Formats: sequence, C-alpha cells, structure tokens
Amino acid sequence: MRLLRTPDERFAGLAGFGHEPVYVEVSDPDGGSPVRVATYRVGPDGAGPTVLVLHGEPTWSYLYRSVLDTLAGAGVRAVAVDLVGFGRSDKPAEVADHSYARHVAWVREAVVDALGLDDLVLLGQDWGGLIGLRLVAEAPERFRAVVAANTGLPTGDHDMPEPWWRFRRAVERAESLDVGRLVASGCARGLDPAARAAYDAPFPDESYKAGPRAMPLLVPTRPDDPETEANRAAWEALGRYARPFLLAFSDSDPITGPMAPVLREHVPGAVGLEHAVLHGAGHFLQEDAGSELASIVVGLVREVAR
Repeated sequence: MRLLRTPDERFAGLAGFGHEPVYVEVSDPDGGSPVRVATYRVGPDGAGPTVLVLHGEPTWSYLYRSVLDTLAGAGVRAVAVDLVGFGRSDKPAEVADHSYARHVAWVREAVVDALGLDDLVLLGQDWGGLIGLRLVAEAPERFRAVVAANTGLPTGDHDMPEPWWRFRRAVERAESLDVGRLVASGCARGLDPAARAAYDAPFPDESYKAGPRAMPLLVPTRPDDPETEANRAAWEALGRYARPFLLAFSDSDPITGPMAPVLREHVPGAVGLEHAVLHGAGHFLQEDAGSELASIVVGLVREVAR
C-alpha cells in the first residue's frame, strides 16, 4: 500500500484535545511498510479494567475528548485508537486498500499485539462498534464489559435505513468530501467552527480521504457481502456473551436507533441492565452528550471492577 501521513502541524492547537499520541505499528497485508497507528492513553495505570475507545466514520479520537477527560478525572484508565485512515494514523491512499476485515485486523493487532491490552471495557460507536463487537465475539474473555453506543453489526440480511443510504450516496458523489460538515450533520446540538476544523485536520487534501470514502462501501448491505458470514458468526457469539453489555443510544439517530432493541434482546449480558437513552443527541452523541456518556461508562467500570 502507498501510505500518507498527515503533517503534525495540522494537529497543533486543537480545541479541547491536548492528548499526545502513542504510536504503534501494524502490518500491511500487502507486504509493504508497517502502518503507524495513533493511540491515546488517559487515566492511571494499575488495577481495574481499561476502557477501549473506538470511533467511527468519518471522525477520529478527537470525538471522545470530553469523554476521555471525564474518564481520566474519575480515575478510569482508557485507550483511544485512531482507525487506519483517520486522525493521526497512517492513511492508505486508495479506497481499495480498505476492507472490513483489514480494519478488524488492524485494531486487533494494535490493541492486543502491540499494546498487549487485556481486561477491557469496549466503548464503541458507529464503526467503533462494527469493529469492536467483532473483537468481543472473537475473544469474549478479554472484555469485562461492553458499552455499545449508536452502533450495530449489520449482516446484509436486512436493508439499511434510508438515512444511511442518503449518507452513502452523498459520500460517493462528493467531488470534495467536507468531513467537518458531515460530522456537523450528525450532531443534534450543532458543532462549533473550531470542532469542525479539528475533524478536517487529518485530511490536508482529497488524496488523504480514501478512508472516509471507503467506509460506507464496506458496510454489509446484502446477504452475500464478503463480511456477512463473519458478522453472522459474531452475532452467534454475542448470543452467548453474559458479561455486562450496556446500550447507550441517543434518541435522535435514525441510522442506528433500530439496532438498540435487537442487541438488548439478543445479548444475555444486556438482560437486567438499566440501558441509557441520551436525550437531545444525534448520531455523534459524544459531541451532543459527551459528559453524560462518560458518566455512564464510569458507572459501569466501577460496577464491574468490584
């Protein structure tokens, strides 16, 4: 793969995000140079689970800035990961360089092989759930609990909602992809100019945007999708996951909202929990209700750490 690397100066002076990256390397499945992945660590080392924080399309770990600050302030350790193609991570230059399976493998390699993390609590939203739930299904013993936030695990056996199809068509047809505008459109409470600029920062020009352009194309939308069988197997495994599985969905996300009751009924670990509905929040609930989401995660971490 041909890799692009966003210049560091693009990330100077970001509003509300002062976390310095810790870089790890993962493999190029085509046999080329290692791919650099940015991770961010907050909170104390020591006993207790680590919250694994995974973002989605087309954001990066900046999305979780208020969540990370709240977790750190509560004494909870967390590690956020910029997906390959996003944030400070390296950016494969071609849309074809991206696949669902590669993104799962890259996160697994970064988290398990490079960082050696175990005893985790997943916090995944959007693609952070599509990837993170696959990891939970593969190695449930590694995850003490899960927080699924505005996410799901599509298999292509059911059609995606029309708002998602509109988003996919907009990304496909855009001559110039306005990432900041896309994020703003998923926020119910608006997005200030400084935050929009931070979402644009990883992409100096169109050549860096293969990741954001690719991800909508990788969601399984038909029963014979390349990742359908893997996701069906993950659903089967999640049907045996008995550790706490907490849903924290917003009330204003037409894309993922229908997935909440499906997960709640399917995963044994969801039974008996008080699941959260974040009111007045859109798809990017971290922007609209980050402190509230973080408080939910802190409560779960403290419960499972007893």
